[in-house]
Amino acid sequence: MPLLFAWHRLNLFILLVGWAALLPAHADLPQANPRQTWQMLDYIAVDYAGAVQGGRVVAPGEYAEMQEFAGAVRTQLAALPATPKQPALLAQAERLVAAVAAKAEPAQVATLARGLADDLLASYPIGAVPASPPEPARAAALYAQQCAACHGPTGHGDGPAAAGLDPPPIAFADAGRADQRTPLALYEVISQGVPGTSMASFAGLPENDRWALAFYVGSLAYSPQARADGEALWRQNGELRGRIPSLEALTRTREADLAAALPAAQAHAIVAYLRSRPQAVTEPVAGAGPFALARQRLAESERAYIAGDATQATTLALSAYLDGVEPVEPTLAARDVELLREIETTLARYRTQLGRRTAPADLATQKAQINALFDRAEAVLADTHLDTTTAFLGSFTILVREGLEALLIVIGMIAFLRKAERREVLPYVHAGWVGALLAGAATWAVATYLVDISGANREVTEGVSALFAAAVLLSVGIWMHQKSLAGRWQQYLHAKLSAALTRRSAMFLFVLAFVAVYREVFETILFYIAMWSEQASGAIVAGLLVGSVVLAAVAYWMLRVSRRLPIGQFFSISSILIAVLAVVLVGKGVAALQEAGWVPQALIAGPRVEWLGVYPSWQSLLAQLAVATAAVVGFLFNARAVPASARTRPSNS
Repeated sequence: MPLLFAWHRLNLFILLVGWAALLPAHADLPQANPRQTWQMLDYIAVDYAGAVQGGRVVAPGEYAEMQEFAGAVRTQLAALPATPKQPALLAQAERLVAAVAAKAEPAQVATLARGLADDLLASYPIGAVPASPPEPARAAALYAQQCAACHGPTGHGDGPAAAGLDPPPIAFADAGRADQRTPLALYEVISQGVPGTSMASFAGLPENDRWALAFYVGSLAYSPQARADGEALWRQNGELRGRIPSLEALTRTREADLAAALPAAQAHAIVAYLRSRPQAVTEPVAGAGPFALARQRLAESERAYIAGDATQATTLALSAYLDGVEPVEPTLAARDVELLREIETTLARYRTQLGRRTAPADLATQKAQINALFDRAEAVLADTHLDTTTAFLGSFTILVREGLEALLIVIGMIAFLRKAERREVLPYVHAGWVGALLAGAATWAVATYLVDISGANREVTEGVSALFAAAVLLSVGIWMHQKSLAGRWQQYLHAKLSAALTRRSAMFLFVLAFVAVYREVFETILFYIAMWSEQASGAIVAGLLVGSVVLAAVAYWMLRVSRRLPIGQFFSISSILIAVLAVVLVGKGVAALQEAGWVPQALIAGPRVEWLGVYPSWQSLLAQLAVATAAVVGFLFNARAVPASARTRPSNS
């Protein structure tokens, strides 16, 4: 038994080292905060036009401020921690300083300032993104309390305190100014204030309130009609939604930039709607089809690839599968599992092409094939009424498929402890699987009522837990095989096991039972949430109940069989089954991490057998081969290490 736990520690160490190696590398964020630098650049881009027109200074005070800010940008960039792009940023800053000094046209200065601001964010991320979609309507009362005295009740800059302020407060209702500002710029001003003006910092407000206020004041220049027009466009036009794919993108979107790619009226309407309802970016669009998000992410991925950003293209392609396809997976699998597998394989091939720097024309062909598969899948799912037979079979299959692996591990542990006459340790195992079921119930509540568990988080959880369980099972299988050859079982168990099964090892059995069961419960819960339908709820619940009965019957049969087997034979058979299960789990673990984008994926022409963990990629197959080889080598080593007399000695039952 000490050998067992030595193996445990070794495999856990290997797993953790491998896990750390799989984590994406992140450059350390700079210690200096570039937020003020970015804020000054945004200020120059918007306000320079009020200082210089036609090569002449029209507002000396404003112009002096522009010169001061441009020089401060150059100084602060030089003080930031060195990065490979810092020299280029400094060169851009020099061009901006020269343009301001030469009284260049506002459009030229704005382009230089915004280009430098965008590059600054790429090199020194400021990390300002709303944790959840802001609710601008809730900020109306806050605006009335904190802002209306200066900026006016409707944002025209005509509040009762405005007359005595120099410079005067900003008029948020000014359409020309509003189309140049982003919610991020407004958030930064609210958070940090503007030195030299009466605009104080409101950093004392909660972050959510500051974001809500930024969107609220950013919406004051837009009419209710523009918002209504924008809502209609947003719901009808998937291409428009693809241009603002995320909440982060919305916080950095200017109407002026959007108007460069869209008709001005459409850009105005879209910004009007999204500033009043930013949560629309994260909401599924009614009537757009079950694969609308997948299509949108795929289109964004292609645009990013053509623009030269292969990393972003890969991230978006992963999102197309994880966030756009996986939620529909249980329902589609119940109706046409072969079509689902074809979609998964084709999307994986698309991601592989991104990594290989495929020609854009070939990528477009692959994208067209994927969209054609989406069309077929939407036709299959067009009947929103899930028939009772399909719902029952889908529910039953999900539970039995996901529960069988966990059952094999837990029943094996229980049978082993009974054979070892260590029933006092059984409560640890039972506490592990019961705790996993309770954690699964909590996961259901969280996923249903509190947060949306992303596909990436789901795959990472499944992948890491599968690799952990595989590492432990491999060591247990080799240990059990060794003991199956040793003979004189009763003497060994009474002499050795009583000392070996300490409280520490019992806690380890608790952890193994919890991880093995929670991994399956986690996936099962999310599958049921995705396939739930009020019309077919009875059939889904019936499938769940029948599946539970089948699993209980299998557990009872396994325990009965394990009691009848001589202990030596029990260990011999169990060691082989456990080693096979380790091979299955490592294949599933690697495949899950591939789907989450943590492990590269090199596809091959081969079968996909999910219940065996066989997936057509070199990485998953080589991982399975490595585990199978380790098991065979361990078994051969055991056979050679045990004397022939011990192997032929009859074992006691």
